Amino acid sequence: MAVTSLSISLVTYHPDEPMLRDTLASLRVALVHAQAEGVIGEARLVLVDNGNDAGLDGLMRDSGWDDFSILSGHGNVGFGRGHNLALAQGAGQLHLVLNPDVYLQPDALSSAALFMEGNPECVLLSPAILEGGGRWHFLCKRYPSILDLVLRGFLPTLGKRFFARRLARYEMREANALPVLWDPPIASGCFMLLRGDSLRVLRGFDPDYFLYFEDFDLSLRAARHGRIAAVGDVRIAHFGGGAGRKGWKHVRMFCRSGVQFFNRHGWRIV
Repeated sequence: MAVTSLSISLVTYHPDEPMLRDTLASLRVALVHAQAEGVIGEARLVLVDNGNDAGLDGLMRDSGWDDFSILSGHGNVGFGRGHNLALAQGAGQLHLVLNPDVYLQPDALSSAALFMEGNPECVLLSPAILEGGGRWHFLCKRYPSILDLVLRGFLPTLGKRFFARRLARYEMREANALPVLWDPPIASGCFMLLRGDSLRVLRGFDPDYFLYFEDFDLSLRAARHGRIAAVGDVRIAHFGGGAGRKGWKHVRMFCRSGVQFFNRHGWRIV
């Protein structure tokens, strides 16, 4: 069994501090577990502070981290560019792109590293996510249409019931019973485990996206260099998402990035 080096990037902008503390603590527990299992060796965490927020150093240490670095003072450069700043510091054999609103199960990193070791064709791993009712499902999606995005992002909960079958197809829910889902078109940016060599070839995220759809774009580009896998044994909880619930500023950013994505990869209305 090989021991793999791991780099981790996490981008924040005026974060919810209790949630970020939980994210960092769960990440630390998962890393210690993976190192104890002998599947991950050297590990480095880079927190990219897009909001120039005070107190993040102390918060990191309170969460159990000693070996980390914080990049700040560059302003709000967006999600993808923020992660690219961390990648410019160097990527390990594996690199984890992580949101500040994710809680990892203790064995998440060890399970992920073992899967990547046993499946060298996999260049991007996506986890299973805990949803309401205690059920696990994959974070992956089919290639979107405009209608899919509108229904999923902006339709009230009651209205979504009328389109439940369509939304289930878009979210690939028929695959949730599988231990591994191979080759989903789109993986979620809240947790992306990628091979460092592949990220260097891909040059990280496309900096043209400020927020939203940068993970869609990276998924499609990564699939040209290997395979994407959603792995049921790699489990997280995610507490973010939903541009439509965050106000008109986020709706505008979502629409602008959506236009960029469809212009680049092809439009699909329905």
